[in-house]
Amino acid sequence: MTTLTQQAVIERPAYVVRPTAPLATIDRLFKGAAYGCALFVLVVLLGILGSMVYGGWPVFQEFGFFGFLTSSIWDVNNDNYGAWPAVAGTLTTAFIALVVGVPISLGIAIYLTQLAPPWLKQPIGTAIELLAAVPSIIYGMWGLFVLAPLVARYVQVPLNSVVEGMPIVGTILYSQVPSGTGIATAGVILALMIIPFIASITRDMLDQIPTVLRESAYGIGCTTWEVVRYVLIPQAGVSIIGAVMLGLGRALGETMAVTFVVGNANRLSASIFEPGSTIASRIANEFNEALGMQLHALIALGCILFLVTFGVLVVARYLVSRVKAH
Repeated sequence: MTTLTQQAVIERPAYVVRPTAPLATIDRLFKGAAYGCALFVLVVLLGILGSMVYGGWPVFQEFGFFGFLTSSIWDVNNDNYGAWPAVAGTLTTAFIALVVGVPISLGIAIYLTQLAPPWLKQPIGTAIELLAAVPSIIYGMWGLFVLAPLVARYVQVPLNSVVEGMPIVGTILYSQVPSGTGIATAGVILALMIIPFIASITRDMLDQIPTVLRESAYGIGCTTWEVVRYVLIPQAGVSIIGAVMLGLGRALGETMAVTFVVGNANRLSASIFEPGSTIASRIANEFNEALGMQLHALIALGCILFLVTFGVLVVARYLVSRVKAH
């Protein structure tokens, strides 16, 4: 054995053999803590659902679940309540938000990842993050004092002169009092609120797609549209669906911004420019002074909103599984 070899053997650090019992104990404690965290989420979820069902049970018992869901009456004086106008307003505003917000969000994400020059990516990305950080009440105030007058003057009044008397289009777009507040305005506000979330998540997912896929597509002569359509969107399809469902979840449960601009009318109208209400806005307006059966009705509305959100989650899981299967 040479001198260098002997020196290497002498200087080589000896491995420290730790006792296995403390390691096994720490491992069990770690698994137990992780299991407790996961169980905590389930307990909280079941607790919320149980409290909603318990609080709304008198209403479900009095009117029936489907009777309460499909009724359009909201009479506080006679304790007769129905959820359908608020449920329809919630679904309609969320649908308008998706129709307006999803294409814009995808366009922002695609532009930032494929077309934007390097000096412009950072300012636009920062602007998107700032939009996500704006409180919802600011969106509501802006919608009430800025957007609603603009909608009334430049959208509702011209539309009324065109669609009045038309059989189907007139029913959907005509507004009796062009005030600017209504279901459509609330949907636009919600679209502005969900765009930052969908755009940010989609941008991050598109950035994580391997560059070799894009370069290969460009190498065989694909245009930018073909690269986006046949390479990027299929690769990030699952993440895009998740981002859209995240935005839809926020649109369904948004309260203050919608309360400012939806009009808060307890009636059901076929026109998207007429005032209406959502589940969240109905609860926010009446919960402070609600007593007795009215309070139970509002809690029942919250239970229905919980079930609607759960249904959205189920649909999202189904769509994700279909995308993965293909």
